[in-house]
Amino acid sequence: MKKLFKNRNFLAAAAIALSLVICFAVAPMINASASKQLSIVRVSKEIPEGTKITSGMLQTVKVGGYNLPSDVVKSQSSTEGKYALATMEPGDYILSSKISEKAPNNGLSSLDGKEQAVSVSIKSFAAGLSGKLKPDDIISFYIADYGDMKETLSPPELQYVKLLSVTTDTGEEYSEKSNDTATKSAENDMPSTLTVLATPAQAVKLVDYDKNGTLYAALVYRGTTPNANKFLSLENEYLNSQAGGTTDNGK
Repeated sequence: MKKLFKNRNFLAAAAIALSLVICFAVAPMINASASKQLSIVRVSKEIPEGTKITSGMLQTVKVGGYNLPSDVVKSQSSTEGKYALATMEPGDYILSSKISEKAPNNGLSSLDGKEQAVSVSIKSFAAGLSGKLKPDDIISFYIADYGDMKETLSPPELQYVKLLSVTTDTGEEYSEKSNDTATKSAENDMPSTLTVLATPAQAVKLVDYDKNGTLYAALVYRGTTPNANKFLSLENEYLNSQAGGTTDNGK
């Protein structure tokens, strides 16, 4: 037997036989699986996390069925109206594990009684940074036309605030990229409120400024959580110095 395996002619014949098996048995099976066309749903426009998915963000394409994820979505109707649990880029497959019937809670479930979620009005498109703000941004508030003197204010207690969500008049999460030009022309699809994480003292100020002036939001930072928390820590230090207590703003 050892002599047989050392025989070059035998080894060459065995290699040829194995090649033939692969070419005429295994390869056709793989090719048949790969050539089987399936219709699947794919992303056509960026879908930010938390966005309600519309037909304009999707496309149905035919692809080979080989090695597709088991939870790939094959019907647009089962995707439209649901919410993205993660940001999806153009060309991505829609997976059932990445969509949900319910909108993400935008950090509301993390409230522990020390802080509150409070919404303020966007009284003009410019006041909300022209629809450019996103959840988890660190923003500053400025107030125009405040009170009888119509003052413009820059409150130190509202210099670094965590944004939880941007909402339209219909109560849906606003996303700049998830609305086409025609949709954006409808007033109730424009950003209408900003919901932020605030201490009770900050919330009182925000309600007052919203009622008696015009709030403008300015983007301070967009990026990693550790860096965002550095800004929030600075705000905490100021609030603590004023109140003599401790806060845990956004951390």
